[in-house]
Amino acid sequence: MEHENVQTGELYTLQLPSKYESINQLENLIEEIADKYNVQEDVFANMMTCLNEALMNAIIHGNKLDENKKVIINAEADTKKLVWTITDEGEGFDYTHLADPTAPENIENLTGRGVFIIKHLADQCIFNARGNEVELHFKI
Repeated sequence: MEHENVQTGELYTLQLPSKYESINQLENLIEEIADKYNVQEDVFANMMTCLNEALMNAIIHGNKLDENKKVIINAEADTKKLVWTITDEGEGFDYTHLADPTAPENIENLTGRGVFIIKHLADQCIFNARGNEVELHFKI
């Protein structure tokens, strides 16, 4: 009977208060993981964009800038992929009925592009049923 080599990843966790300054801690973690796993520049840029967007959505829309509410960020890293999970303490939202930011009537809106951007830049984007957690996959 052959045994498969099981690649176990490393886990990272941040618990951040719902304030704009929390972005610095997330960016430091992204850089640390990217350096350790030799993430290519294009993947790094996509990851930074997506995670910044997801964190801001969690802070502003999810937790309504309530500094007593936390945003939990988990990262699982191995040699092939990085999986990030961003969870807020908010009520969630219906991610299945978002306006198309590329539609002519929305093109000049200043907001409403975050989820669209995340879905296009991450290799995989999975929301939980409640809509207060997103899981983002990046191949490395």
